[in-house]
Amino acid sequence: MKAEPLLDCRGLNAGYGASQVLFGIDLSIREGEIVTLLGRNGMGKSTTIKTIVGSIAPMAGSVRFAGQAVHGDKPDAIARLGMGLVPEGRRVFPNLTVREHLVCFADNRNGLRDGWTLERIYGVFPRLKERADNLGNQLSGGEQQMLAIGRALSTNPRLLILDEATEGLAPVIREEIWRCLATLKSEGQTILLVDKYVRKLVGLADRHVILERGSVVWSGDSAALNADRSLWTKYLGV
Repeated sequence: MKAEPLLDCRGLNAGYGASQVLFGIDLSIREGEIVTLLGRNGMGKSTTIKTIVGSIAPMAGSVRFAGQAVHGDKPDAIARLGMGLVPEGRRVFPNLTVREHLVCFADNRNGLRDGWTLERIYGVFPRLKERADNLGNQLSGGEQQMLAIGRALSTNPRLLILDEATEGLAPVIREEIWRCLATLKSEGQTILLVDKYVRKLVGLADRHVILERGSVVWSGDSAALNADRSLWTKYLGV
């Protein structure tokens, strides 16, 4: 008998006011998996994430996390159950130092073994240790993204969600982020990932869900996505 998914979304409809964006989204993630949300811009990826984390209340459908129904719950309540979000645009605080970002959000309320300590985060991102006393607005875009990931890890999430993980970053910094995500995967971190670099994602993620105009048009594992390049052309613009 298979274990219940850590995250299980069924029939999600959501949008903004009278404008519906999502139409019956089904998405599940099991412990230790990396699952991606793919699709061109404006297809509903960020709206799906906002609905999962509670920023938007669904019009219909359900979201279950760690066996608990959370649709309609407030974002802070969902976060306390073990969701960590790395938002699009990073959203670091300009007047907090790197160390302050990583300390003031730190918690292990779910009692995870081998939790994310400050030194462990520095081990994954040595550059953050070098910049420990720098303010958020003194960091490069890549360093801010590392900090946003480290800040989310400091909460010891059961599920780490990254919205546009490498958007706007220089190629060398993107590679550093990919290495970090590969390290997290090897340590069993469950991840929901939005990004556009499909060639990297098929080597990193376990499964993929493609959205088109707010609906799931394809889902499958990396081998299937890598084998069918027509999907890349039709839905991903690659």
